[in-house]
Amino acid sequence: MRFLKRIKFSLKKGFDRIRNEEIKRNILQAIPFWIASVITGIIAVIYSRLFLMAEEFAKMIFHFNSLLLFILTPACFLFSWWLVRHFSPYAKGSGIPQVMASIDLSSPKTSSIIDKLLGFRILIVKIASSLVMAAGGAAIGREGPTIQIAASVFRVVNERLPLWIPKIAKKNVIITGAAAGLAAAFNTPLGGIVFAIEELTKTHFSFYKTAIFSSVIIAGLTAQGLLGSYLYLGYPKVNDLSVWIIAPVILVAVFAGISGSIMSRLILGILVWKSKLKFTSHHVLFIILCALFIAFTAHFFNPEIMGSGKDTMERVLFTSDKHSAWYTPLLRITGPLISFTTGGAGGIFAPALGAGASIGSFISGWFNLADTSTNLVILAGMVGFLTGVTRSPFTSAILVLEMTDRHSVIFYLILAGMIASLVSIIIDKHSLYDHLKHQYIKELNEEENISKATLGPANS
Repeated sequence: MRFLKRIKFSLKKGFDRIRNEEIKRNILQAIPFWIASVITGIIAVIYSRLFLMAEEFAKMIFHFNSLLLFILTPACFLFSWWLVRHFSPYAKGSGIPQVMASIDLSSPKTSSIIDKLLGFRILIVKIASSLVMAAGGAAIGREGPTIQIAASVFRVVNERLPLWIPKIAKKNVIITGAAAGLAAAFNTPLGGIVFAIEELTKTHFSFYKTAIFSSVIIAGLTAQGLLGSYLYLGYPKVNDLSVWIIAPVILVAVFAGISGSIMSRLILGILVWKSKLKFTSHHVLFIILCALFIAFTAHFFNPEIMGSGKDTMERVLFTSDKHSAWYTPLLRITGPLISFTTGGAGGIFAPALGAGASIGSFISGWFNLADTSTNLVILAGMVGFLTGVTRSPFTSAILVLEMTDRHSVIFYLILAGMIASLVSIIIDKHSLYDHLKHQYIKELNEEENISKATLGPANS
């Protein structure tokens, strides 16, 4: 009996030691995530305020004298492109494809490649270039850039860990940073988690759940602590819905999903055409023409081609001016299409939501709907268009749900996302982000091969 008791005591002691070591290891591994989450929340708040100031500056210039746009917009577009071209080429565009590419490329041997996609320089250039674009009236958002910025913060923190902290897989760090960035940008913690599951993770979620949950919560709470509890849009009324509301919801989901996919294909086509331009002067001319087109349209036709699209969303959801003209969706699609292809930094999340809202607003005018039913159709358009671009229906639905706090219509929003996802395949089987991710991976591999060939076998 004594022998059995000794064995039992030894086993218990051994299990307790193992359990304590696991707890200690988990806590030590969590500390870098918590630090990076706080930093991410602070940067996201500062960036959002600066971005708002940049957009307000563009509006102020327009209302003061819209002719000044013919100088301001080309100057800002060119300077934004120059910043990216000379200091960090992969700071261009949204930032989400870069994060996706860095996840796919993550391995012990690819640090030099990922340095081009995520890092301190990327963070600075991304913020500077996108702010300049926004100040020039570009139709861009800050949400995609915030995701790349957050992933960069998490990577920088992880790279500077002391030796006594257990190492964390780079892929885990990047995925967690991206989720925290989206949560801080939109104040949508569930959206950040679903985005990580649906868009970023390719293995079982259990590997990431603890880090993602804690990082999303801390980054979100940090942002809320500085900004206060807020919704990205507000509380649109969606009560007393019509029995037949499902018909316009399906219709707008089809239109919005196809439109989002078409815009994505046009963006890719322009980027492929641009890649064949051999001379810098041709790129400069293209950027100037794009900027002048936006300035011309804003001055002579309608300023709704400018900005992230949040003004459009707020107008159709919270004022009596709910039904947009036929040309408003065209403006809200053309603005991001032009802005995104100039080569500066800027996201497409918010512009996609704005375009979807304008489509929902326009189509709702075909039906004799109450204001509350119109609001639901507009929200469905937002989900549908964003799904057409990202092919992430659940992320799109959860984002719109959280930024409006309208839980009662979750089934309609998911329905809109699923329908948009299905019809988008008619135009393209893959999302804009997938295409750009593969393009970046191809470019990076080519650059790496050229670098090795230049160094020679002995040095490489």
